[in-house]
Amino acid sequence: MTPQSGPSRATTASGPDQAGTGATAAVPDSGAHAMTRTVPFAWLLLVGSVVGWLASGELVLEKIEKLINPSHTTICDVNPWISCGEVMSTWQSSLFGFPNMFIGIVAFAVTITVAMALLAGARFSRWFWVGLQVGVTLGFVFVVWLWSQALYAIGILCPLCMVVWAMMIPIFVWTTARNLAHGVIPAPARLAKGFADWGWVTVAVLYIAVIATIFFRFLNLFVPSTM
Repeated sequence: MTPQSGPSRATTASGPDQAGTGATAAVPDSGAHAMTRTVPFAWLLLVGSVVGWLASGELVLEKIEKLINPSHTTICDVNPWISCGEVMSTWQSSLFGFPNMFIGIVAFAVTITVAMALLAGARFSRWFWVGLQVGVTLGFVFVVWLWSQALYAIGILCPLCMVVWAMMIPIFVWTTARNLAHGVIPAPARLAKGFADWGWVTVAVLYIAVIATIFFRFLNLFVPSTM
């Protein structure tokens, strides 16, 4: 990471992402989709990461309370189908041998730092953006797995977990769009532009898909049976 300074900022801000041994093709910020430009993307990354970090932090606090007092009622224990406490007691909530929310605390702290650095004028090498893309993609895949487990294996929703899901969707979509637009992910210019142009539509479709699956999975709660 090398900060921008002096007269070179105007040049480097619109130049290609730097790699360790060279540069990769990129579009200038001035010619890119608004959300793939440095400042708008950084703000989206910052807001999404802060919300996700706060939700993860609250889950950590509730988990600690649960460990201290197994009968503790979490702030989102609403009924048998909406309960953070019940989800915390499942093996899926500690997939790697420790509570999943600790992953969120660390991961969102990293993306908050990246966002703040971008807003401060920092530039990153291509390898850094590749690493961020891999991390965000793995996080998105993990969230999809947790969503499927919550709906179809556990059968209980955790509202705080759902906040994390909601933040990961735009972070994943726009990190991918940004990296396509700036040549970090090699792709035809038309594909990169199309993905960015349809970025918010993609986010909306994913949100609708999540909401729809929740609705149909718990249809009996929303539409009481008359039989």
